[in-house]
Amino acid sequence: MTADAPITRESFRRLHPINSPRPVAQLPNRVWTDEDWDRIRRGYRARDMDEKWNVFAEADVVFMHRSWTGRGLYEASFAPVTGGGRRIASAVVEADGERYRSRGDDYDRLMMELIISAIVLGEPATDLRAGLVELTARSSGKSDLSSGVVEHSALGLRSGS
Repeated sequence: MTADAPITRESFRRLHPINSPRPVAQLPNRVWTDEDWDRIRRGYRARDMDEKWNVFAEADVVFMHRSWTGRGLYEASFAPVTGGGRRIASAVVEADGERYRSRGDDYDRLMMELIISAIVLGEPATDLRAGLVELTARSSGKSDLSSGVVEHSALGLRSGS
């Protein structure tokens, strides 16, 4: 497989679809450029144990699976935007509490955008990362959380491309 070959469902040994889909009520406002969309469609495959996400697209749907378990947690349907680019038009998250404990729509909205921006596109996503730490602290009731620990726990690391 070449570096530019798209990652597909068949690229993975085991994938488990979302067991109990729940619509995500709050979606990211970001419009990804056509160039971003081309990169997003190529997907991302975790390269080592510190990476937590595998991402692939089929048609206009982007699937986000945990790399270790193969469990699908997010599916985002993209739609073209007038003037160019694409945005998430609808999304679902795993609602089965045995497979994923959601921290709410704000968290899920942020995580979808963060996975796409930081993992797939390799962007610094500084504001999104800060938002992740803030939402995690708020939902846990702990104000002294290490940003590095929070980010690694939810997002993992992205290996060099």
